[in-house]
Amino acid sequence: MGGAIALLLICSLISLSTHSARSGSPKLQPVSNQSAPAAEIAQAPNFEQAFQELGVDGAIVIYDKNNQRFYEHNPSRNTTAFFPGSTFKILNALISLETGVIRDNVSVLTWDGITREIPAWNRDTNLRQAFQDSTVWFYQVLARKNGHERMQKFVEQVGYGNQQIGTPDQIDRFWLDGPLQITPKQEIEFLQRLERNDLPFSQRSLDLVKDMMIIEKTPNYILRGKTGWINSVNPNIGWIVGYLEQQNNVYFFATNITIPNSQDAAKRLEITRRSFQALGLL
Repeated sequence: MGGAIALLLICSLISLSTHSARSGSPKLQPVSNQSAPAAEIAQAPNFEQAFQELGVDGAIVIYDKNNQRFYEHNPSRNTTAFFPGSTFKILNALISLETGVIRDNVSVLTWDGITREIPAWNRDTNLRQAFQDSTVWFYQVLARKNGHERMQKFVEQVGYGNQQIGTPDQIDRFWLDGPLQITPKQEIEFLQRLERNDLPFSQRSLDLVKDMMIIEKTPNYILRGKTGWINSVNPNIGWIVGYLEQQNNVYFFATNITIPNSQDAAKRLEITRRSFQALGLL
């Protein structure tokens, strides 16, 4: 009799344990990307006005860091890939400082004596000045010094655009006429990682490049950025990408416009300014 009671108790415990496993704490599920709050797409009704007033065809996307909110004009263009042009100088400079092919932002490379269309390019220059003047030959020299293998490795580590730099003989052209391409929204992703120091570079390299990127610095804001111009396509494409630090917040931007002629180049920054002003900034 005692044995029967003991057997009954054991069966009851097994039944209770099985029920708990089925109806107690739920199984852990893989974390979905949907669990993180998605960035809000906010309307920017005044952006279109700036494009119309300046007679510009193109797009802009601005990301508000604190409020996790996108403002944009021409969303389809903001997800279209283009050659990065001289906006790639941001990453090229980071790589070159990190590998040591250029020591610092005031180290000079000697001009090769070839006369080019922009007078500022026809002289010895340093990393900082070449960044500001967008001196193509200077950054082509850096790319060749870094070499195809190292450049490819860093572009992949950073996850920059489509991560394609082509063959070794394209080492000094891949950002100008392909195969490297990047969308305006991918530019924003890259800039976010730069701003929060989440790139595979030393703090020294990051700080030097961020300082080189300063376009304007006032008591109220700091505007950092880099322009780009793609003349290997018709019509030409103009970029300006960067970020605005103002009111204890950061606003990342990527402006991409069609440039029929060189007189329209200044409209890259002007469109960006007017868009920030439409948001009550600058």
